[in-house]
Amino acid sequence: MKKPKLSKLEKPDKFDLFFSLWKQRSVRILMAVGFLYLFIASLEIPIVIKSGSSSVTPDPLSRLEKLDSEHDSVAREAPTRPLNTLVYPDPTRSSNRDHINGGERRRTFLSGLRFDSETFDPSSKDGSVELHKSAKEAWELGRKLWKELESGRLEKSMENSPEKNQSDSCPLSVSLSRSDLLTRKNSVMELPCGLTLGSHITLVGRPRKRSSKEEDESTLMFVVELQGLKTVEGEDPPRILHFNPRLKGDWSRKPVIEQNTCYRMQWGVAQRCEGWRSRPEEETVDGHLKCEKWIRDDDSYSEGFRATWWLNRLIGRRKSVKVEWPFPFVEEKLFVLTLSAGLEGYHINVDGKHVTSFPYRTGFALEDATGLIVNGDIEVHSVFAASLPSSHPSFDPQRHLELSSRWRAPPLPKRPVEVFIGILSAGNHFAERMAVRKSWMQHDLITSSKVVARFFVALHWRKEVNVELKKEAEYFGDIVLVPYMDSYDLVVLKTVAICEHGAYAFFAKYIMKCDDDTFIKLDAVINEIKKVPADRSLYIGNMNYYHKPLRGGKWAVTYEEWPEEDYPPYANGPGYILSSDIAHFIVKEFERHKLRLFKMEDVSVGMWVEHFKNNTKPVDYRHSLKFCQFGCVENYYTAHYQSPRQMICLWDKLQKKSEPQCCNMR
Repeated sequence: MKKPKLSKLEKPDKFDLFFSLWKQRSVRILMAVGFLYLFIASLEIPIVIKSGSSSVTPDPLSRLEKLDSEHDSVAREAPTRPLNTLVYPDPTRSSNRDHINGGERRRTFLSGLRFDSETFDPSSKDGSVELHKSAKEAWELGRKLWKELESGRLEKSMENSPEKNQSDSCPLSVSLSRSDLLTRKNSVMELPCGLTLGSHITLVGRPRKRSSKEEDESTLMFVVELQGLKTVEGEDPPRILHFNPRLKGDWSRKPVIEQNTCYRMQWGVAQRCEGWRSRPEEETVDGHLKCEKWIRDDDSYSEGFRATWWLNRLIGRRKSVKVEWPFPFVEEKLFVLTLSAGLEGYHINVDGKHVTSFPYRTGFALEDATGLIVNGDIEVHSVFAASLPSSHPSFDPQRHLELSSRWRAPPLPKRPVEVFIGILSAGNHFAERMAVRKSWMQHDLITSSKVVARFFVALHWRKEVNVELKKEAEYFGDIVLVPYMDSYDLVVLKTVAICEHGAYAFFAKYIMKCDDDTFIKLDAVINEIKKVPADRSLYIGNMNYYHKPLRGGKWAVTYEEWPEEDYPPYANGPGYILSSDIAHFIVKEFERHKLRLFKMEDVSVGMWVEHFKNNTKPVDYRHSLKFCQFGCVENYYTAHYQSPRQMICLWDKLQKKSEPQCCNMR
């Protein structure tokens, strides 16, 4: 059956329908919003296309150049907040305006974080009461010290101090008796100016015999260590030489001597001497074997061996004479140990006989050995160090030699940067900062100001360190001073300052955090960032999932500090990357006094990112083991726990071979 046709009057006109709907107010509002959305979307199409095209560009430098237009849009959208002075914001300072507008390098950078009486709330209910108290005290002390430093009063007081030249005293020899050694803090024998070629230390001691009541007699051992200065609060000082005889053995149950080094609480590969002579094909140290032979109770002195010896004697063969010695250390037997510094390594002689030699390892110098410590199952009778250096290899001459314009920070970029790198450092880490300046900070991306890197340093408890730090900051122009007295538990404040500086001062699209003993392969890091679409919130690093807080030991976390059973997902602290929207969120929460502070910096960042994800927008978590936390792995993105000499070594290898190869301490 055919449907009846409607007459022209009965047929609804589409324009009539449109105008009838338009008369309804709600429909008008919805349509206006829709038109506005389409208009905004049409404006952002070129940016999306440019970002997508840049991801296939193999060269990171050219890739960054193609993102200039996108950076300009980011700068227009970012809040134009001036870089503040130490405590009170002063937007009228020309240096601040020049910094934001891309002027020449400022002489000194100061963190723009706003600290006030409400920032650190002692009545905090999130378990960080003690942290807030120590932060407030550190800020108040830092504020007072900075005023003295900025006014010049601190430098004048240092010049008039009678202690100014005490550090230049370098005795040619040091001698301590047993009673003298026991009175020293931690039984450390100080070597004020370190060691030099030909220096030697003589130790007279006696291994202590354990009583039958003492448990685990197999652990009978003692340690002789050359140590450096403690560089980081909360960590042990570096072990430049760790000499450890174990009279009852360890897992082998045979006497053994183990030698090693340790930097930033990370041990190198141990050299074990177990009574076997080093193989002929092994390298020697100044012509000495690494390990000499001593008599073992499992040596081949069987009946068959003696029969062979008599047969050789009957047929006229001359028996080669071998002089073999027992293990050099015996319970309750006095010994004289001499440790000497050669051209290629350390040499240990006991009772006049060479026992072992240990080659110098990358990252440790003779002048770094400023202390000798002896502990364990040993009674020390006396220690004597001689042929010590006559002059102090102090940092002052070194600083003057390093004051070259070659290592200064390049001029500030006139446009927002793609990546801002904040490097955590300490006031007395001049050698570490110079190693970074001479290595990966010489990359084309940084020297061309496409990527910007800055050191973030808090004030040191030693006034002379702060005086030198201020001079260093003024000369190199790559240091941001964060206004509080440095403390291991307050590193988290430096991280907030990194976010603030990268997001507000440089309008960086991505903010990376690392340590001053972290080597970065910038090309690989940029390529990793480009794998993620530009519109996504990003968190890249060596991720930890479902990690539980330690409730006991040195790094214990109380339930008041962290009541949860698991930490949120977080990237290990030596190197990670955040997108700028997350960095903006962190700074705003800090300024609103709503940012939860935790003494473990990397966990804090994971906590903040999770809060951002739950309250703002999804976050793309990217995990890679190439952001190496402990030491170095082949084909790394970042390598952690690298000494200054290893930094230079890694850079040299990267320049010569264009491949990220490690400089392990072997």
